[in-house]
Amino acid sequence: MSNVIRNIILGNRYFDSLKLMRVSSKIAGLEGVDKVSVVMATDLNKQILKEVGLFTSDIERAKPDDLVVAVSLKDAGDVDSVLDFVNSELDRTSQARSEQMSPKTLESALSMLQGANLALISVPGNYAKREAKKALEHGLHVLLFSDNVSIEEELELKTLAKSKGLLVMGPGCGTSIINNVPLGFANVLKRGPIGMVAAAGTGIQEVSCLIGNAGSGISHAIGTGGRDLSDAIGGITMMQGIELLEADSGTEVIVLFSKPPGEITAKKLTGLIADCKKPVVVNFIGIESDQEVEGGQWISASTLEDAAMAAIALVNKREVEQAVFTLEKDEIVATAEKEWHNFNQEQQYVRGLYAGGTVCSEATLILSDLVSPVYSNVPPRPELKMLDTKTSHGHVCLDMGEEEFTVGRAHLMIDPTLRQNRIIQEAEDPKTAVILLDIELGYGSHSDPAGALVPSIREAKKICVDRGGHLAVVASILGTYEDFQGYEDQRATLEQEGVPVMPSNAQAARLAALIASRGKLATTFFGGDE
Repeated sequence: MSNVIRNIILGNRYFDSLKLMRVSSKIAGLEGVDKVSVVMATDLNKQILKEVGLFTSDIERAKPDDLVVAVSLKDAGDVDSVLDFVNSELDRTSQARSEQMSPKTLESALSMLQGANLALISVPGNYAKREAKKALEHGLHVLLFSDNVSIEEELELKTLAKSKGLLVMGPGCGTSIINNVPLGFANVLKRGPIGMVAAAGTGIQEVSCLIGNAGSGISHAIGTGGRDLSDAIGGITMMQGIELLEADSGTEVIVLFSKPPGEITAKKLTGLIADCKKPVVVNFIGIESDQEVEGGQWISASTLEDAAMAAIALVNKREVEQAVFTLEKDEIVATAEKEWHNFNQEQQYVRGLYAGGTVCSEATLILSDLVSPVYSNVPPRPELKMLDTKTSHGHVCLDMGEEEFTVGRAHLMIDPTLRQNRIIQEAEDPKTAVILLDIELGYGSHSDPAGALVPSIREAKKICVDRGGHLAVVASILGTYEDFQGYEDQRATLEQEGVPVMPSNAQAARLAALIASRGKLATTFFGGDE
């Protein structure tokens, strides 16, 4: 007997997506419930409910500020008990929220926390400029987590901040570490001699975690927001950050990284780097070749991993080295061969499903040199732009943390639902050979990100086996050994499901390419005859 799908609409009851995710998780554990999603009735969420088979015509009339409980039940008689449970959970959530003592205005917050010098702002984009400007007028640095802020508003805020000697980190800044205090998505790290400025949230996480796991530490990591290095903004926050780190006695080496800067901005930055009295490691896509410039030292790194290792080498006064893989050649080839051995003839494509935008962009570039073309919603070149992110064609790296996926719901690092569904969708394409994943640990992220994906990985692998093939899943973990999710536990969870876990995102992308090519790229990586 087929399941019964019900959409229950609760009018004008707004809850943020994180609270709704927690309610959904509790409902999923009820007897008789097969699948459930509790979401606000935004257009995006309606489309998602259609894609996962939890949509009925009842939801068409729902407004964005209505709450929808979409559930697949084994017995239609269970719907009343599910609704009762939902109402009790939401009432309890509302009561807990009302009992919390929280300031209603910036002024009341400052009266409660005198001496505060930074405001973290996470409000809908329509209100972000107003709140950020208010914070700047009160002499506060701003970390602007909000997105959907216009570039004109960003320029206005950053120009105002610079005139006051303040920083605006953002908009869309997901990660910063200031004076060893993690802001947004960040990891457990010790303080150390390496400072960073980056227009890249997961880039900060990847580099800082590689540095931390190698035994060094971070002085500060200043996030700028993804558009800071565009010519429209001119790298205002990036250049402020360089100057601050150059003056910081606890910083010995500076690391800079971002997606391609604008041409005018790149020229301004190279001039600033040339005058810097501290060694600088640069991972700017499009600026190539190691070089020393008059008045300073500039080392160009081709990947985030190379940037981390170069910074450590400079601190330790060692020669800077780069490696394609840190594992032994025989181990890499054996791992890859084990995966491609059971592919069928149709399987050929890599599908990267990323929670982090920077690591997605890095993987896209690495794969483009190996198994091109690689299409993406954040492509390095316009001609590689995906026409429709709902369906993959060819090799794909999809940034599922982009606004098109996150409007109206929690970020993928918090709520893995979208990626769980997409893993299965990709497995249903008979041409998919490898699924490439990033697993983010640390503050703000899901309590068990690897475990949350395991059921989907199992189902996806079964789909491919039933079709006479095999699905390879390759992952890297952005985290430190001290993160509360447990780095080694997360790795063990994935490896128990037959998922090779690589030491970095760059190495994971290369392994995915080696597997998809059925070993043809071995000579590219290792030389000689294979």
